[in-house]
Amino acid sequence: MLIWEGGNPWLLCLALPRPFIVLPPLMEWIRVALAHAGHRRSFSVDSDDVRQAARLLLPGVDCEPRQLKIDDCFCASRKLDAVATEAKFKQDLGFRMLTCGRTDLVKQAISLLGPDGINSMSEQGMTPLMYACVRGDEAMVQMLLDAGADLNAEVVSTPHKYPSVHPETRHWTALTFAVLHGHIPVVQLLLDAGAKVEGSLEHGDENYSETPLQLAAAAGNFELVSLLLERGADPMIGTMYRNGISMTPQGDMNSFSQAAAHGHRNVFRKLLAQPEKEKSDILSLEEILAEGSDLADNAPAPLCASRNSKARLKALKEAMYHSAEHGYVDVTIDIRSIGVPWTLHTWLESLRTAFQQHRRPLIQCLLKEFKSIQEEEYTEELVTQGLPLMIEILKASKNEVISQQLAVIFTHCYGPYPIPKLIEIKRKQTSRLDPHFLNNKEMSDVTFLVEGRPFYAHRVLLFTASPRFKALLSSKPASDSTFIEISYVKYPIFQQHLYYI
Repeated sequence: MLIWEGGNPWLLCLALPRPFIVLPPLMEWIRVALAHAGHRRSFSVDSDDVRQAARLLLPGVDCEPRQLKIDDCFCASRKLDAVATEAKFKQDLGFRMLTCGRTDLVKQAISLLGPDGINSMSEQGMTPLMYACVRGDEAMVQMLLDAGADLNAEVVSTPHKYPSVHPETRHWTALTFAVLHGHIPVVQLLLDAGAKVEGSLEHGDENYSETPLQLAAAAGNFELVSLLLERGADPMIGTMYRNGISMTPQGDMNSFSQAAAHGHRNVFRKLLAQPEKEKSDILSLEEILAEGSDLADNAPAPLCASRNSKARLKALKEAMYHSAEHGYVDVTIDIRSIGVPWTLHTWLESLRTAFQQHRRPLIQCLLKEFKSIQEEEYTEELVTQGLPLMIEILKASKNEVISQQLAVIFTHCYGPYPIPKLIEIKRKQTSRLDPHFLNNKEMSDVTFLVEGRPFYAHRVLLFTASPRFKALLSSKPASDSTFIEISYVKYPIFQQHLYYI
């Protein structure tokens, strides 16, 4: 194969083929590039797919993540007649004119987009306004709004007409894309123009996509979270699963859980400071059943004063679980400090994290909190996971307070029953050698000199007694009749030690 060699001037030389790790075969390139094209629901492989394949296949090669942009329509156009293909190419050209950033081409581009005009959708189900929000092009966003772009248009969920729609972006709006990419001026502009702060969510409907506040909380963007909260975003809204199954009536992974799961402590505190919204007094059947299941809960009084407080308590319990699972124990302690009760699992995960991080004061705080866990929480996990963890902490800790706290927990787990007497199993010590042979000059083969006095012993016996004796005797061959001097032990102690051996 021909390769370029560095130098001045550059040289072209012939070299042996490189191994697979340096130069993968063509089929491997095709496989990886097709995987990237399939992931974005595209009918064709473009140059960025090849760059992403090079990032995976070639050592030391890197490239930026793929940007959300217009895809080529050459492959899809082969399935259409001449008129439809012409309209498709015109629409593709119109989208490209709008994505180039030239605000003076907006009118010409709109005329090419088709009957829907400025609100036409690409094969990815996105409008020109959404693409402008992705890029953070504030001037283009303003021009599109002035031209009549729909602020609250959603990414479609029907893959038949728009085959390249990614499932994760369904029902997203322009505001959602702007929040996702952290373009605060664009978000401000959209909200001022009247964009819905909850995205595609209608009042009272179930939410099957992430709200802008959920995305901002997950990213830890404090400024965006503050802006959305000021405009009325609800941190209690979660995302329902596609099959409609969810742990709570409002969905899972709300903004509290998103911030807690990613360890954004300042964002979580901002969400916590947001006053609760008053809701309708009409209860759904699911909420009625949830109300009945909570009668036995021993939740703190400040969080159980109203129906809204019970919903907030459920949301904070979920956030506490996610923070403990992801190892953000400081967020977990913050949630506990406002009165959210421990579950055994969250307490154990927090204790495990504190132990792994060697945070002794936090371990003491968590051990002190064990008594606040309800006995109904004592499950098999306490025996299989909790006790081994606490024993490991006891073995590794040299802190008297931690040892006493663990002793109290072990006593509590054992119960009020008396501890049975432990019978010591005494083993009869058998001598390895008759004491008559010890310190006997006639029967010894090695002599030690301790405090100027000789002590006679047996090499074979001491050689297997300990590694220290083995190393000491190995330095002196058996034929050497000189003394082995022991200068750091007194004679009576050395004598007693040899008697024990």
